[in-house]
Amino acid sequence: MSAAIFNLLPNLQPFHHETHYTDLFLNQHWVLVNGISKKKAIYVFKDEKTLHISESETTTETSWCIETKNTFSIVTEDGKTTVKAYFKDNDVLILNRLETDDCAIFINESSYSSALNSLEDVQQFLHKKYKTKANDLIFDHEFYYIEKSKEFGPFTVEDLTKKVKSETISPFCFVRDINENDYSNRLRIRDLIREL
Repeated sequence: MSAAIFNLLPNLQPFHHETHYTDLFLNQHWVLVNGISKKKAIYVFKDEKTLHISESETTTETSWCIETKNTFSIVTEDGKTTVKAYFKDNDVLILNRLETDDCAIFINESSYSSALNSLEDVQQFLHKKYKTKANDLIFDHEFYYIEKSKEFGPFTVEDLTKKVKSETISPFCFVRDINENDYSNRLRIRDLIREL
């Protein structure tokens, strides 16, 4: 997989049989994001031989198998292809054709409360998923802030919000994550509050 794809989708985990196979991979409704604006395709990996691909009212049964670790071979109407499988969280699957930048991105529709029928649905799903994740990270995390050349903290965003509401500090004070060494990200308290 190229570095560009890893930059676009950071923190990918290679498919791991013990971790992913039974609980997260098999018998899930994997909606193919590529081309969803033209037609919806759902892939259901039934066992280590059977793959159901549903498009509109038609379901095709084909085959797939694990060759080694996270390398699969899949047979579709386009022929046999070999891919490496990666997970981005538990409900986003990436299949990368070997030695190319070609990727198929899937979302597990089984883990979403609504159907994924369009690009807008996919965007809404991803926005909700990662906004919630970011909010949880920000809410539980601690930050230092700088005011009048003095540093204070660390404080949670909840603590900083209370200080801003009581007008103890300005929402325009710069903050830094406890794991950062300086304020070069130019992040302000109001930016954190806005994300919650």
